[in-house]
Amino acid sequence: MIRTLIVDDDVRVADIHCGYVAKVHGFEVVGVAHRGTEALRRVLDDEPDLILLDIYLPDLGGLEVCRRLRAAGNLTDIIAVTAARDVDTVRNAVGLGVVQYLVKPFPFATFREKLERYKAFRAKVQRQGEAEQDEIDAMLGELRSSSALPLPKGLSKETLDLVKRTIQHAERALGAAEVAEAAGLSRVTARRYLEHLVEAKTVELELRYGGGRPEHRYRWSGL
Repeated sequence: MIRTLIVDDDVRVADIHCGYVAKVHGFEVVGVAHRGTEALRRVLDDEPDLILLDIYLPDLGGLEVCRRLRAAGNLTDIIAVTAARDVDTVRNAVGLGVVQYLVKPFPFATFREKLERYKAFRAKVQRQGEAEQDEIDAMLGELRSSSALPLPKGLSKETLDLVKRTIQHAERALGAAEVAEAAGLSRVTARRYLEHLVEAKTVELELRYGGGRPEHRYRWSGL
């Protein structure tokens, strides 16, 4: 099992990520931290294999957490899970050894894909001995997402195009129920197509918080 530490200042978001990790085979949550200093302590106490690290933290920012870990010789793998999308932050994160960068908000399908790619990468780099160029390329390729995602089993191009048009022509972000009604689909079916479009970066996901679970709303990305 890949022992995972979740670091996010928002308790609700951290709980969601814990639930997501529990759904991905081969991963388990060994700790949760809501502040940077707390994250540094938990790394020492819990000895995780992987850290899911928010960049925006109330005391030490995520990048500073990375710097202090690396300065101490700690090479724990880190996936940034954050709303920070400016190029300087991404560049600095990569320079500090962040292996994946996941921009909030996102559907579970995108989260799962990132973790599964990391798991495949980890399995390859744990082998012993030397590697040829094509093997090194394959290792690093495990971390990269394909820009042209194949349709998952059970999804059709015609229905996908229908959902695309529904989102594209909307003047505001829509919920899955609204998309389903406009396209003449069930809510479950609409959500499957919407999650695929978010993963393909064709549609943007917005999370709106109320009294209970966050509401998922979808907006055309313009791509």
